[in-house]
Amino acid sequence: MTNEQLFERISAKFDTHIQDRAESFGMMTLTVDAKEILPILQFLKEDEEIQMNFLTDVCGIHEPDRPENEIGVVYHLHSWTNNVRLRLKAYINKENPQIASATSLFASANWQERETYDFYGVEFKGHPDLRRILNVDDMDYFPLRKEYPLEDGTRTDKDDRYFGRQGHEERSFEKRADRA
Repeated sequence: MTNEQLFERISAKFDTHIQDRAESFGMMTLTVDAKEILPILQFLKEDEEIQMNFLTDVCGIHEPDRPENEIGVVYHLHSWTNNVRLRLKAYINKENPQIASATSLFASANWQERETYDFYGVEFKGHPDLRRILNVDDMDYFPLRKEYPLEDGTRTDKDDRYFGRQGHEERSFEKRADRA
């Protein structure tokens, strides 16, 4: 099954819920409406032609440049029968980060959703045991959200020149000129 055939099959049923389509390194990525994630996953798993019977991964992403829907949940699916992979993305609001749990369809979603909750704060509705899995229970923030600066701006003991952050363009241009 090709990506084009897969897309035609999915869009025939969920056309109005597909927000974006992309392809990277041969894997198709569909951005879909978060409210329809469970019916889409169920269709992908149970459809006679598609047979996406393996949930490889569920993970989160935080994109602060998306003001309405900053938090994304990414699903990687694989059809062993058709040897085709698919990535689904569903974006949700950071203020109310809720999405349906896929544990009723894929047992492997259990710990993957717990990890996504632990690091991004995504609340998977219907999850049988949604609690932290790697971080301490009393942690009051989600460490993989991009809510804090990466470095302390008050530090004076660092010189960016030694980390390749300043004047990189000039140096690389000078190296090319020396080789010519």
